[in-house]
Amino acid sequence: MMLESYEVHLKEAAEFIRVHDDFLVVSHVQPDGDAAGSTFAAAFILKALGKRFTLINEGPIPEKFQFLGGDNPVVQYASQAPERNFAFVISVDCADFGRIGEVYQCFEHGAKLLNIDHHATNDLFGTVNLVRADAAATVEVLYDLAVTLGVEFTPELNDCIYTGLLTDTGGFRYSSTSPKVLQIAADLLGRGVKGHELAEKFLETMTISQVSLLRKGLSTLSFAHRNRVAWLSVTLDDLADTGASNDDMDGLVNYARNVEGVEVGMLFKEKQPGVVKVSLRSGGQADVAEIAKRFGGGGHVRAAGCTVSGSLKEAIDQVVKEVGKALS
Repeated sequence: MMLESYEVHLKEAAEFIRVHDDFLVVSHVQPDGDAAGSTFAAAFILKALGKRFTLINEGPIPEKFQFLGGDNPVVQYASQAPERNFAFVISVDCADFGRIGEVYQCFEHGAKLLNIDHHATNDLFGTVNLVRADAAATVEVLYDLAVTLGVEFTPELNDCIYTGLLTDTGGFRYSSTSPKVLQIAADLLGRGVKGHELAEKFLETMTISQVSLLRKGLSTLSFAHRNRVAWLSVTLDDLADTGASNDDMDGLVNYARNVEGVEVGMLFKEKQPGVVKVSLRSGGQADVAEIAKRFGGGGHVRAAGCTVSGSLKEAIDQVVKEVGKALS
């Protein structure tokens, strides 16, 4: 996106927030660190402007991220859907409308939606779209929006933005770690963010169930296409045996991708019988977002995901075949 165009969209987004009130803020299903950080960052921005808002997600925010929200709870649509609909919606970190999940049923007919995101595959589904594909995380866009709105960077807001940057860049290791990302991180550290504590909490600490799941996952490690493709798989039985949750699968795909010589690493997760969620990571020689799009998913060149119907074996066979085509 050209800088001039982005500045225009920032002003449009700021005006959307200034003019309206009583917002519903939603992130994508199964939120990660950027989605959680963006949700709570939006809350602190709205609170600073005296706006009313309700935070919602189809399911729960992972427990380790919940402290970021302070006294701003996130409604779980699946268990406590609001009794009314909303005319003004802010979506964060949703690459397409489908990523909002069932929460769309809380939107009034003709609701106006501000779409804030950083995915290259975003289909601009909002009434107003603030999407920057070269941003490392959605919180980077929210940082710019906060500056445009002139809100105070409180400790709570700072932690939310830093967390999204930290987790979506793999601890500032991925290629998305631009000079601007580090400038923002430096600014936040200068404002008192304890970066080492957040890194310890979100990148280093593992639960017992997570370690148990890792052991099972590594036992399935497989290779194809001259060892340039590797994958792990996790079944429903594995989750039951280890007592692990979806949150415990965070980062598991990297164990396949990080093997020397592997260009594409994948994790196949059985969500329910006949439904498999696939996470893909690329070293750069394959655009995994394009591969994911073939299965109705999306994401970034180096990190993407999709959901495939069929047995675990069928999903693996289909996706591995497509990855092989992309590498050839």
